[in-house]
Amino acid sequence: MILAAFPSPPQGVWYIGPVPIRAYALCIIAGIAVAIWWGERRWRARGGEPGTVTDIAVFAVPFGLVGGRLYHVATDWRTYFGPGGGEPLDALKIWEGGLGIWGAIALGAVGAWIGCRRRGLPLPAFADAVAPGIVTAQAIGRLGNYFNQELYGGPTDLPWGLEIYRRVDPETGALDMIGGVAQGPPVAVVHPTFLYELLWNLGVALLVVWADRRFRLGHGRAFALYVAGYTAGRFWIELMRTDPATMVFGLRINVITSVVVFLGAVIYLLLARRGREDPAALAGSPPDGESDRAGGESVSETSDGEGGTPASRPPRSGG
Repeated sequence: MILAAFPSPPQGVWYIGPVPIRAYALCIIAGIAVAIWWGERRWRARGGEPGTVTDIAVFAVPFGLVGGRLYHVATDWRTYFGPGGGEPLDALKIWEGGLGIWGAIALGAVGAWIGCRRRGLPLPAFADAVAPGIVTAQAIGRLGNYFNQELYGGPTDLPWGLEIYRRVDPETGALDMIGGVAQGPPVAVVHPTFLYELLWNLGVALLVVWADRRFRLGHGRAFALYVAGYTAGRFWIELMRTDPATMVFGLRINVITSVVVFLGAVIYLLLARRGREDPAALAGSPPDGESDRAGGESVSETSDGEGGTPASRPPRSGG
């Protein structure tokens, strides 16, 4: 007998006229906003200029969304291109869910690198500033999975079990688990693995903030701690999930990815430089050693983007 459980939302999509308002998309947008806001605060606290994180996000966010979708489609390609699968064009429907964090971080880092290079900033310092905001954004994004009734585990009789409902299109009566409306009693009570990951991510954010203050992490070490902490949780949570997934060596592919990325993050955390970057390095410089036309001097940089920052520089247009 199930003594207690909490329900899934009756629907995850609402309409204003013909315009759909999707909870999943709203959660992603809210997460991005929080990550940028918190990243700005941390960047300024480290000595960086206001507006920098927002400017770099213009590159990082689109790259991250594309990367997240590409990873999802690549690792779940049968859903879109396999025999008896869905329509290939469904691979473009990002608003229906399906973003792989691994691809989002990887390609988002490429976008951030482009933005940092344009402003003459060290990417590791930028990554450290935004790390807790990113994992908090992931936590907020998991609320979208709650509204979509997805990414849950096996049956449970625990008090915090999640009730799953059959959803149908109210106009056609066709089954539509994402866009439909709940009908009838719950069809299952399952582990809310999206909630486990949400809480774990918030814990990782607190860990990164504490360790950053306690040990003055820099040179990408705060970001590496975030990656190690997140993947440690994703490993055991992924093992609980029951949704279809690509299997590698008898394990879900994201279990394998978690192990590999965790090991890489720990190695980086142990080998990276201690301490933080010189705040002067966070002021930026013209890219590629471009000459300082106002003063006729060249801006020199060390290999890690920290040294050689001039004591004074002309104001940059465009902020």
